[in-house]
Parts: sequence; C-alpha cells; structure tokens
Amino acid sequence: MSPTINTAIDLPCGARLSNRLCKTAMTEGLADPMNRATPELETLYRRWSLGGAGLLITGNVPCDRLHPERPGNVAIDGNGGIEELRAYAKAGTTAGNHLWMQITHAGRQAPKSVNPHPLAPSAVPLDMIGDGFGAPREATEAEILDIIRRFTHAAVVARETGFTGIQVHGAHGYLISQFLSPLANRRTDAWGGSLENRARLALEVVRSIRAQVGSDFPISIKLNSADFQKNGFSNDEAGQVARWLEAAGVDLIELSGGTYEQPVMLGAGKEGEAAQPARESTRRREAYFLEYAALIKPLVKIPVMVTGGFRTLAGMNNALASGATDVIGLARPFCTDPEVANKLLAGSPDRIDAYELSLKLGADAPVEDSPPGTRAQVETFGVLGWFCLQNIFLGRGLEPDTSMSVWEAFNRYGENEAQTVARLIRSTTAA
Repeated sequence: MSPTINTAIDLPCGARLSNRLCKTAMTEGLADPMNRATPELETLYRRWSLGGAGLLITGNVPCDRLHPERPGNVAIDGNGGIEELRAYAKAGTTAGNHLWMQITHAGRQAPKSVNPHPLAPSAVPLDMIGDGFGAPREATEAEILDIIRRFTHAAVVARETGFTGIQVHGAHGYLISQFLSPLANRRTDAWGGSLENRARLALEVVRSIRAQVGSDFPISIKLNSADFQKNGFSNDEAGQVARWLEAAGVDLIELSGGTYEQPVMLGAGKEGEAAQPARESTRRREAYFLEYAALIKPLVKIPVMVTGGFRTLAGMNNALASGATDVIGLARPFCTDPEVANKLLAGSPDRIDAYELSLKLGADAPVEDSPPGTRAQVETFGVLGWFCLQNIFLGRGLEPDTSMSVWEAFNRYGENEAQTVARLIRSTTAA
C-alpha cells in the first residue's frame, strides 16, 4: 500500500515519526533581548505540538549571535538560557511528537542592524534593493573551523536540553548555502571552486555533529534543490551533494529552493523573472519543488521531505504515493490554524486555507514612485511579515488576525524588528 500522511516513517538513526506531516521552520521573533527562549515560544510550540504533526522544526537558532536571521532569534552562543531551552523543548513535545532545532548561521544575510560586516565565503554583497544588509567580509580558515565548532556545540546543547533532533540550515542563501553557491563563493582555497570544495562546510558540519551526538540522534539538513539564479547552485549539483550528505550521516533531507535574492521559497521572484521555479505540471501538483525533488530522491536511500505549496489532502497523498517525497512539509498553514495537522489527518477538510494566494500589496502602499522592484520586494516581505505576526499572536495566546493588510503587516513587522534591535543592542552593551 502506498504511504499516506497518516503513515509512520522510520529514520536511519532508529527514530520514528508518527505521521508524514511536518511543521517546517518559520521565523518567530519571540526570543528575549539576550536571544533566549521565552514563555511565548512555549505557548506557540505547545499549541503546535497538540496540533498533530509528527515533526516540528523550530525557526532559526543561530550558533552565532552576531549572525542571526533576525534579532528576535533564539541563539546558542554563550548567552545562557539552558533552562529556558529545556522548557521550550518540553512544551514542543507535549503530544509525543518530534521537535528538531534548526541550527543556522545567516552569513551575509545577517541584518545590517545587528552586524554591518558579516562573515561570508567571499566578500560578495547581496544583490538587493535597500540598505538592510552590510558589506560582507571573507571568512578566514580559522573562522570557518570556528563555525563548524559552533554548529556542533549548538547540536549538543539541543540534545542535552530535550530537543529530539536537529536540522542544519543549508538552504535559502544562509551561510552553508552561500558556500555551495558559485555566485557567492569565489574562494580559491579548499573551501571554494569545485563542488566538492564548496560542499566541504556542509559535510564537515554534519560529520562533526554526528561524531558528538551519537548514532541514534536525528540529523536533518535543509538543502536547496536549486538557487534559481543563473550560474548558481544547480539541481544536478544538489543531487551530488545529497549523496555526500547521506554518506556523512544525515537522516532526512528537506528540499527547498531560492535565496533572499530570488525568494522562490516564498512563491515569488524578482520582477521580470519567473515567480515560480517549476513548470505548470509541477504547479498542478501543488508543491513548488516537487519536480526537482523527484530528480534527487532516486539518488539517495534516506527520506526526503518537500516543503512549499501543499494545500490539499489529495496533493499531499499523491506526492507521497509518487515516491517523490517521504514527508510533507507545511509552514504557513500552521500560522493561521495550529490544528491544521489534526484536521488533515482526520481527512477533513480536504483543502486548507491558502491565504498567500490572496495577500497582495494594496493601493494603501505608497510605493508607486519608488525604484523598480520595490513593490515586488515590499509585497514579498510584507506577506512574510503577515505570517510572522500571526505566529507572534499565537505565542501570546491570541488568535490569528487574518483581516490585517499586507501593508499594515509590513509596517508592524518593521516596527517590531526595530524594537527588537534596540533591545538587543541594550542587552549586548550591558553584557
């Protein structure tokens, strides 16, 4: 019989997921000024745990406080918070599900407000409108080795505090993804050039973590199926890297795609370029990256998860039956309905809300006289902010506010970021 979303799955390390639904990583912004977990995160993840998914993956947990995805990330970087992490893990596993910590390093995608000169494989700035990201500097060999140590330390802390696995973020233009990309990585040493060299950081991180956490602890990696940028990290390269990652000890690969410069993982792209990464045949099957995953899946024996675009029960079960994916990753549906997994597992409704299809930048957004591309980027990150704010509401014990406009979300999200940055600066100065 073909698997369905209700079918359990065993991982190579011996762990079992009770069903094939995963709440994948989303930014939360609910840490305290010292980047420690909070009661709001406990509330949020307790609600999601009770919501029925067999696996929850946290939002970004930087292994370096100076390289966050955003100022409100929980971080593991000599900032204490061990008991807070224990409480977070306990809340997030209330229903007996798995809770994996996503360990990250933003590299050149660290906000300029936190780090004006972030580390990167090469001193290649982001090609984006605005002044949100500083000029990166090329990491030294010693700094690269320290990054491996930081990822490993965070994974050990995750296991010790009750998280049931970890995910290394190697996609979406974060540091490991930057090393994989020939556009961002122009090094001529052992960490750049050939695909093997560009993949070295990802592989060394996984090997180091596996050596420290043991053979029975789940290790996942989030990997781009492609960057969707000309001359960038390709689908063929992703297939080879997936094989190497399997040999290094990874238990599950989550396939996604895109970067901040080409945010196809959010269902968008730059103006004048393809907004969707796949052909129409793939869009009929819902998932943004399923067609690319179908090319990579036969290359490895470990489970593969595809995230992005699934909105119908039939689409999810068909994807599992096709063999293109083993686990269904959902993100945004959990922002507006923390019970969505339970409902899908019970078979009703057979279609879940897709707010992202109707969320558009309205006439209330004064961007008409702005530089080309501004509207597209404001809309993309306004929609991102809209969903992030829903998670903040859930963490505060409130219900989602689906009546909020994209422009309102863009401004409220920005205001929240500014306040978080101010608190972070004060806490760092005090420390």
